[in-house]
Amino acid sequence: MLTNRIGIAAVFCCLCTAAFTGAAHAQMGMMGHTPAMGGIFNPEVGLGANYDMTTSKGEKMTMSFAIVGTDTINGKSGYWTEVGMSGGKIPGTMYIKSLSVVDGNQMMTQRMIMTMNGTAYQMPDQMVQMNSHASQTNITTDGQNLGTESITVPAGTFAADHYRSKDGSDIWVAKDAGPWGMVKMQSKEGTTMVLTKVYHDAKDQITGTPQPFNPMAMAQAQQSH
Repeated sequence: MLTNRIGIAAVFCCLCTAAFTGAAHAQMGMMGHTPAMGGIFNPEVGLGANYDMTTSKGEKMTMSFAIVGTDTINGKSGYWTEVGMSGGKIPGTMYIKSLSVVDGNQMMTQRMIMTMNGTAYQMPDQMVQMNSHASQTNITTDGQNLGTESITVPAGTFAADHYRSKDGSDIWVAKDAGPWGMVKMQSKEGTTMVLTKVYHDAKDQITGTPQPFNPMAMAQAQQSH
């Protein structure tokens, strides 16, 4: 789930906390309020979905989630998934791209790249893998099915299956609703997400060769903005 990737990114950012100020702290704060992306994972390269999110504190954000490629790591095939976040206290748009390996109904993040002020940084694989936890790729495995409902969101009206996850979040899932099939989500704490768009031509927003993890270089880039 998305929370796992955001949590790893938060660990990465925390290593730089002493040197970062302003926007970096804002980015870290918003990471802590990002909900889980749950549903039924459909790793079709090019498939993407946009969401409007309102946090439990009333902050408005937009999020995108897309499958942007495939790769191999440690002899296993994985999918590159890219999350974009903007709004709230985040200046501009922040992107986090992760390479995850799917094994049955579980997903493990193995590699991660994130942007800071337009520059891409690759986190050490060992750090990512040490902080990665298996996430469910299919909510039907352990979620409570509350029935099928007609849900209208900005992206349209869907006949969605309503599930309650183990953490108490309500998630409405439908076919053709993006990489996770998630039409709507309401967390136990009050954060909501609604689907605004589904597309099949998603492009990687993190291009070129990322710089290796370097807290001092990132701190200097942060202070220059």
